[in-house]
Amino acid sequence: MTAPSPARLPADFTRPRVLSVIPPMTQLNTPYPSTAYLTGFLRRHEVDARQEDLALALVLDLLSPDGLTALRDAVEAMPEHRRPACVASFAAQFERYAATMAPTLAFLQGRDPTLAHRIASRGFLPEGPRFESLDVYIDPDGGDPLAWAFGALGVQDRARHFATLYLNDVADALREAADARFEFVRYAEALAQSQPTFDPLADALAAPPTLVDRALHRLTLDALARHAPQVVLLSVPFPGAVYAALRIAQTIRAHDPQIVTVLGGGFVNTELRELSDARVFDHIDYVTLDAGERPLLALLDHLAGRRSQQRLVRTFLRDDAGVVQYVNFAEPDIPFEEVGTPTWDGLPLDRYLSLLDMLNPMHRLWSDGRWNKLTVAHGCYWKKCSFCDVSLDYISRYDAASATTLVDRVQAIVAETGQTGFHLVDEAAPPKSLRAFAAELKRRNVSISWWGNIRFEKSFSPELCLELADSGCIAISGGLEVASDRLLKLMKKGVSVEQVARVTRGFTDAGILVHAYLMYGFPTQTVQDTVDALEYVRQLFAAGCIQSGFFHRFVCTVHSPVGLNPEEYGVQLVPLPPVTFAKNDVGFIDPVGTDHDAMGVALNKALYNYMHGIGLDEDVRSWFNDRVPKARVPRHFIERALGQV
Repeated sequence: MTAPSPARLPADFTRPRVLSVIPPMTQLNTPYPSTAYLTGFLRRHEVDARQEDLALALVLDLLSPDGLTALRDAVEAMPEHRRPACVASFAAQFERYAATMAPTLAFLQGRDPTLAHRIASRGFLPEGPRFESLDVYIDPDGGDPLAWAFGALGVQDRARHFATLYLNDVADALREAADARFEFVRYAEALAQSQPTFDPLADALAAPPTLVDRALHRLTLDALARHAPQVVLLSVPFPGAVYAALRIAQTIRAHDPQIVTVLGGGFVNTELRELSDARVFDHIDYVTLDAGERPLLALLDHLAGRRSQQRLVRTFLRDDAGVVQYVNFAEPDIPFEEVGTPTWDGLPLDRYLSLLDMLNPMHRLWSDGRWNKLTVAHGCYWKKCSFCDVSLDYISRYDAASATTLVDRVQAIVAETGQTGFHLVDEAAPPKSLRAFAAELKRRNVSISWWGNIRFEKSFSPELCLELADSGCIAISGGLEVASDRLLKLMKKGVSVEQVARVTRGFTDAGILVHAYLMYGFPTQTVQDTVDALEYVRQLFAAGCIQSGFFHRFVCTVHSPVGLNPEEYGVQLVPLPPVTFAKNDVGFIDPVGTDHDAMGVALNKALYNYMHGIGLDEDVRSWFNDRVPKARVPRHFIERALGQV
């Protein structure tokens, strides 16, 4: 099957109808922003642009009365002796799940807040294995085990946490009984992530559809009937959205091969840069790289007969000989100042689920509440970190919008959505731009709440932190990575542990919550480095500098400085097999030989407790199962950095 030509399209393509789709799975509390940006941009260029969130639609369909009945049928097809605890629990309490699901979803969507009292009582929802996690909070004095998290007035939060556990129980049963690849925030991730060949995806797409696949097929046909698109854009930010995107494309091609399908997004931009497997184009017509605005305008011109195929921009296609070609006619990208205001028009903003899976007040922001997504600048102004994909466009091409433009966008989005909460989704928002943004919000008397990602650099003075808080900043996140000055220097982070302590304390003193991205397993990291890093983290929590964190295992990627120049970091890369599909993660041999898997278990256990205020006075060695050396960090290092001792 060859790539579509203008002759295959309807005669009138002067104002094409384009449907941008968020495929399963991304997140359930708020729309992923890619389709909102593309839709807003295309409408500025006289395109009839629409959008659809099939990730949310799929989850709500699976949790509908028909979806729950289908899951029960799948459970009943399993022999009882093979049913894991989550499946057995769902089967035993099915009638209760069927009776409580609709009101619980309405509560999580904010349409029935008074139900919180019944849910919080723990007498309304059926409880499965996920509720066993509450046992870790048992109060030895017989008091309320969750009072530390919710207090006397936390009925809404308590109910949302219980409702989230309840939904996770159903998801567990669905995964065990109907589709082993299913999760609420990712679907069939392993089929796509750093897969050198298309074989795993090809086999899965050729297999009989699962219960989840059948639901997605039906929802896709419904969307096509509503929108009647000529072009469908499938935005895949993560590996966990690739399989579903291809299932959607498969349905579209079987339904109407005249509809042109285009694949793009963060996963494509990162992992498919060396795509050569023609089988991808059995499902997709075009694949575009990097910022989508310019490639899409060029593609739409081509489909309308105004541009030759040779003048496409950053686009893969399959030619008449069945060979994958990459066409990249040199044209400048659309300046970030001119990409326009994202629009959420067409997305069901009242149906997103405000979940509460983590009780930590900062950590919960990622899943709790519907946030308008906004970008201050394209790319990263620092672009030096050795673990980051600094060679790729989404990092390397820095292009900021003015404060005037940003606040114009804020006001337009608030007017459209009625929501005043914003998540700034930059790689690292520049302090200069944030200062100007805060000043412009104040000048116009615009009241919003916002949070986003930064670098913990010294430009964030206590005075600037107060200015940002006054403009509505409620939280920030930033990379501390391995809390070791030696490794931070090797990473080219441009910060020190002392500097991070002072900057984060400035945010905390301004009333802004702080989340730290942490890392382990970096090249040459020893057991001693790991113990010392955890001691720094313990002191940062104890001093109130950070309130939340997450430990990531370091992964070497082919686009990062470590992957490009491994000898500079003392490691040797493991040769990759021939790659015709996805290429990103690459193994490496570190002569230090630290057992990072064992370290990771201890680090995550410690961090979970620190986020709940537990164990902050204990020796960090107590978190490790094996004997580890004593931390070399002075006991009051962070206090001294803050000038407190």
